[in-house]
Amino acid sequence: MGAEEQPHRRVRNPGVPSNYVSIRLGYQMPNFSYSTPVAELFPTVIAQAREAEAAGFDTAFVMDHFYQLPGIGEPEEPMLEAYTALGALATATERIQLSALVTGNTYRNPPMLAKAVTTLDVVSGGRAVLGIGAGWFEFEHNSFGYEFGTFTDRFERLGEALEIITPMLRGTRPTVDGKWYQVKDAINEPRIRDTLPILLGGGGEKKTFGFAARYGDHLNIIANASELPRKVEALEQRCAEVDRDPATLETSFLAFVMIDEDGDRARKLQTDYLRAQGVDLSSLSPEKRAAATDRQFVGDPDDVADQIQRKVLDQGIDGIVINLVTNGHEPGIVDLAGRTLGPLVGK
Repeated sequence: MGAEEQPHRRVRNPGVPSNYVSIRLGYQMPNFSYSTPVAELFPTVIAQAREAEAAGFDTAFVMDHFYQLPGIGEPEEPMLEAYTALGALATATERIQLSALVTGNTYRNPPMLAKAVTTLDVVSGGRAVLGIGAGWFEFEHNSFGYEFGTFTDRFERLGEALEIITPMLRGTRPTVDGKWYQVKDAINEPRIRDTLPILLGGGGEKKTFGFAARYGDHLNIIANASELPRKVEALEQRCAEVDRDPATLETSFLAFVMIDEDGDRARKLQTDYLRAQGVDLSSLSPEKRAAATDRQFVGDPDDVADQIQRKVLDQGIDGIVINLVTNGHEPGIVDLAGRTLGPLVGK
């Protein structure tokens, strides 16, 4: 690209708290099926978080689910409770930020969630990020006895929750008498800072993006890569509606990355992964193949770097959160991904 063709790059507002590390390169661990005894499961998680920290990732994420998700595995496959796992990771790491991507609002009373993430912040020495979304996995809700409700219900609840959680993270005592939640002078102590960042996660252009514009320090966009130009435009519209400069709301994209020094092995990992989900790439038309792989970035380091740059960063997205769902637990793969992608986002 010539200089005149370079996409607009957001610049963080200089007023952003200095103790908030931008999420330019995040590592999500969505998969705990490591073919190891349960006693060795969490040491494998710790090893990945430490490798991510050493490789320059600024944030480590776990999912907030009770069952493994469709498209990744079967419900009975291992899934750790998010905040217990994050608290343990806080004692096993030193610098990397810690968050759920994202907390399901429906699973916790809002002041209790504010207390949990603030405790994580204290335990970690100021490294917690509150990642939050409306919740979507109906099977999980029904199985564990949480009210699922309608789409409208869940987003009404998220809005009320943010009215409670945000001031509690900032050191004030909210009183809310809402449709879904009621609190009175809710106290949240101890706190290590008044600037614990809030990340909204999802792809909803009206509601999720609207809450991000009102409350968020960061928006993690969960969508197909081909949708990103429209997502960026929608986010700018939501910011305009609340008179916010979109440059003050940092963005990232959640990408499934399958990387190996041997690009052919990476592509085989992709083929095997999709086949396990009932998708045979060799039988698909070019259009259907593109749709099936729109969130996946696959190959050797040069391949992956080129794909991330063109499809994500060149669309005006600030950063990248990756998972390495097929091989992230293999020693050295997180480091390889960090060395590959860090330079693209200034790490």
